[in-house]
Amino acid sequence: MDQLDALRIFLRVAEMASFTQAAQSLGLPKASISTAVQRLEAEMGTRLLHRTTRRVQMTPDGQTFYERSRDLLSDIEELQGMFRQGATQLRGRLRVDMPMGIARAIVMPQLPAFMQAHPGLQIELSSTDRRVDLVREGFDCVLRVGPLSDSSLVARPLGRYRMINCASPAYLAAFGVPQSLDDLAHHRLVHYASALGSKSMGFEYTTAQDDDTPRFIAMQGTLTVNNSDAYQAACLAGFGLIQVPEPGVKPLLEAGALVEVLPEFRAAPMQVSILYGNRRHVSQRLQVFMTWLAEVMRPHLAA
Repeated sequence: MDQLDALRIFLRVAEMASFTQAAQSLGLPKASISTAVQRLEAEMGTRLLHRTTRRVQMTPDGQTFYERSRDLLSDIEELQGMFRQGATQLRGRLRVDMPMGIARAIVMPQLPAFMQAHPGLQIELSSTDRRVDLVREGFDCVLRVGPLSDSSLVARPLGRYRMINCASPAYLAAFGVPQSLDDLAHHRLVHYASALGSKSMGFEYTTAQDDDTPRFIAMQGTLTVNNSDAYQAACLAGFGLIQVPEPGVKPLLEAGALVEVLPEFRAAPMQVSILYGNRRHVSQRLQVFMTWLAEVMRPHLAA
């Protein structure tokens, strides 16, 4: 195992805070992972990781070593690809994360053309409604919808998702079409909670008179879900109203499978952003991918 392989192993262990998970993600025996890190620490003359039976954590020296190693590997991978099949050939791995709905409906249909244009890339695409830890889990970039909280990351705003209220024809036939906010007292909402057990804030709406300040109305409902696919499926099954980004349900609206309601009382638009690590150097392959992703998303976003 050469020095570069040892650096890659250390980065993965540090990012995942686990020798076991790092071994699984790299397809290597756990013993090989542990040996590589021990040799690296011996060569550096310092302990890079604190190990306990419950977790792995970087030491102060390990944190410094991690930052320099990440930049170094990015530079080396780009340098190694400079003279392979021309200087424009991108090579290496990209690990990205985005919401399930965006991956399924927007990105995946466009991804084959991108991969054909850059056959030297390997992409690991995670799609989940859970907010992953970009640094700890080793992601190059993530696409996020909604407010941002992690100031240690670089944010590239792409635009905003217009929100829409909708229900299934079967639900509206059973409960009627709401014409005002007062009517919601007689309707049901499919509740969304990223962590089951937490309380949904209810029906969100804004008005021009309130300067688009979000307001909420508590609503009854018999079903709570924790991911966007189940949220949409629950609406189609007639469990109640949902509030979703318009692009995700546009085909269903056009087909008549869902119906928009209360268009004058939409939830506040949701910001869509690409986040990536605050690095000294961003690899060319990541720059190219983020530019492509921004173009793919552009037709679906408002300014």
